[in-house]
Amino acid sequence: MQNTYAQRSRLRSFSRLAYGSALLAVTLGAITGCAPADKGVEDTSGSNDQGYVAGTGVITQIPESQRSTPVQLAGNTTNGDAFDLQEWQGSPVVLNLWYAACPPCREEAPDLQESYESFSEEGVAFLGINVRDEAAAANAFARQFGITYPSMLDKEGRAVAALSGLLPPQAVPSTVILDSKGRPAARVVGIVDRSTLDGLITDVLAKDT
Repeated sequence: MQNTYAQRSRLRSFSRLAYGSALLAVTLGAITGCAPADKGVEDTSGSNDQGYVAGTGVITQIPESQRSTPVQLAGNTTNGDAFDLQEWQGSPVVLNLWYAACPPCREEAPDLQESYESFSEEGVAFLGINVRDEAAAANAFARQFGITYPSMLDKEGRAVAALSGLLPPQAVPSTVILDSKGRPAARVVGIVDRSTLDGLITDVLAKDT
């Protein structure tokens, strides 16, 4: 219990760092002057013609009073297990868009796994959303990077469509944190690092209790 308390204290400090990172990221996004995406979502992604977001992730936190309806998504993981995000409500959920040949996705993969392990005892669920690959390539990526949380295949774009009001087009990698009611509470467009992700999750946990 003492270790858990100490860990939560450290993560609260990460949350404060995340706020500072968010301010810097939004400022840098404004400087780049990217064109806005559809549905009022500002595209500060820096997406390139290779199909992935380059550079440091742009952080957005959504006040509880401004959060939209719960994300509706159900399907099967790459291992064939059925899931439904509606059944995962009650705890925060982290969604990460990725594909195996995406260099930033490979860079952030260890941090995502470490964050998943850190918060698993608190009931936080993770779901990878693979936007390009077949199951064999997705599972090979998971083995290579030691990823133990589930992923789904989304070549047909169902998950991307479910997040279309939140993320700009071709925003891979991107990470979305849902609150305990299944509503988007934060997003990172681009690479997310461990300290930022832990801080965002901790902030959602604190507001959900």
